[in-house]
Amino acid sequence: MIALADCNNFYASCERVFNPMVRSKPVVVLSNNDGCVIARSNEAKALGIQMGAPAFKHRHIFEKHGVEIFSTNFALYGDFSSRVMSILAESAPQIEIYSIDEAFMDYSGLPDPVEHAQNVRCRVKQWTGIPVSIGLAETKTLAKVANRIAKKEIESNIFHLYCPYDIKDYLKKLPVSKLWGVGRHYTRKLELYGIRTAHELTQRSDSWIQKHMSVVGLKMVKELRGVPCFDLETIWQRKQSICTSRTFGEEVQHFSQLAQALSTYAAMCGTKLRKQGSCAGIITIFILTNPFKHQYRNNYKGIRTIRLITPTNDSLEIVSASIAALRSIYRSDCIYKKAGIIASEIVPQSQVQLSFIDDIRDIKKRQHLMQAEEAVNDRYGKMKVRFAVNGYERKWQLKQERLSSCYTTQMSELLRVRA
Repeated sequence: MIALADCNNFYASCERVFNPMVRSKPVVVLSNNDGCVIARSNEAKALGIQMGAPAFKHRHIFEKHGVEIFSTNFALYGDFSSRVMSILAESAPQIEIYSIDEAFMDYSGLPDPVEHAQNVRCRVKQWTGIPVSIGLAETKTLAKVANRIAKKEIESNIFHLYCPYDIKDYLKKLPVSKLWGVGRHYTRKLELYGIRTAHELTQRSDSWIQKHMSVVGLKMVKELRGVPCFDLETIWQRKQSICTSRTFGEEVQHFSQLAQALSTYAAMCGTKLRKQGSCAGIITIFILTNPFKHQYRNNYKGIRTIRLITPTNDSLEIVSASIAALRSIYRSDCIYKKAGIIASEIVPQSQVQLSFIDDIRDIKKRQHLMQAEEAVNDRYGKMKVRFAVNGYERKWQLKQERLSSCYTTQMSELLRVRA
């Protein structure tokens, strides 16, 4: 028995926890630089606001219906995710954290899985304030279908999909585009063959499905038929590449401002590597102009890859390599809108092979320095200790005009209760 727990309208729900005034109002959360809608409450969905819609095109709807607008607050959302997942992990012997707001759980052997799911949902709501929907079924793919039903059709937000006749009926109503793992490409392809519902897909032969949708597609269809093919991935998988990039709040032309932004992203990349106990052997940086501003003379995309002598997670080395690469691709006649860094060829820190010129004593000192920097920043706030090249003006930072407080991650922004 597999259960899939999915937080309802997660980003919007996080914003409502500490702001009771917006709990009955339509809420939207905007993407980086307050560009597009990336999360909506049910009330906002009822107004016809689409996911990914440009915010400026819906300004009249926001004003007319009193829509509450928030900039993305990933520090808040990440902390709430950790809290929700810890509660879910305590309720099941095995758990696979699938995304920031979803987790598969093993409910095998439970005498009453529906009652258990109801208790878990109540606990998450009481302890975090986040509403959760839980779908139960014999396979992960059917649990996805059950969760969709629980979220959209069941008042209790709990649904157990087990009866073969019910499974058949629901699959007949489910468009193939809503299936787990079926994107736009496969949707168009399947529709060309007259397959528009999940049930129609399950009626095709295994050979036909494997030919047109690969082995993974065949496993997904078998799971729709009730045959388990995907196990819970309870072992944490090391990332094969790490990308840190941002679109600037204000466009940048001078090298010093670009260096500030890129060195900040490089330092963040080093922190991510250390947290997963990894080192990167290749660093790639890129800088982009805005392709939509035709009044600019140059449309430019600069990319440079550097292979490090020894894989590292030392932010000092990554920053130094990034700035050196930036000097080789920077053009003073361009105005830049975005920059980023990608760390690849990632290996476990314990398996790094040192070169003849590496000094183990110096490496140890740098590791202790990075640990001290992280300890200070974890305690007092992000980037409290930084490299000089990171700068302080930071005009390139994301535009977040409607950013909520970091209620759970910043001591200075904790709610104060008046006696």
